[in-house]
Amino acid sequence: MIDVIRTRRNIKKFKPDEVKEEHLMTWLQAASMAPNHRMTEPWEILFLGKETREKINHKTNFGNAPMVMAVLSRNGLTQIEKIENALATACFIQNFNLAAWADGAGTFWSSIGASERNRGILSVPDGYEVIGVLGVGYPEIIPEPKPRKPIAEKIKRLP
Repeated sequence: MIDVIRTRRNIKKFKPDEVKEEHLMTWLQAASMAPNHRMTEPWEILFLGKETREKINHKTNFGNAPMVMAVLSRNGLTQIEKIENALATACFIQNFNLAAWADGAGTFWSSIGASERNRGILSVPDGYEVIGVLGVGYPEIIPEPKPRKPIAEKIKRLP
């Protein structure tokens, strides 16, 4: 698992190879094991067809990924629940990314769905946030890792 986490990359160019539905469902089911407060399971997935992708007009067409999906989070009744649900949905996306990567597929995570224009194109209902729009497929190019600060620089110990 550590190797999968360390080697996963945001893919910007995909092969045209189709992603099999059975693999996609396996990765989504694994993603649903994400922690979520009070078992709200706030995530919902929209699969984007060619027409919707063209309307969104992403500058690279999501790296020409053969499959694109938007992941939404249901807000909840309070501001705290809205935040908890968004964080749980981000965990869902990370689980999906790692499950796909472990099977040789990659993802491109974009925030393009958050704009009012694109929320309209996606028909996002009130009470939902777009946490990410993901291109999914098999990497044509795997980028080199970007440097990270040593984790020790991010740690503070409280008395």
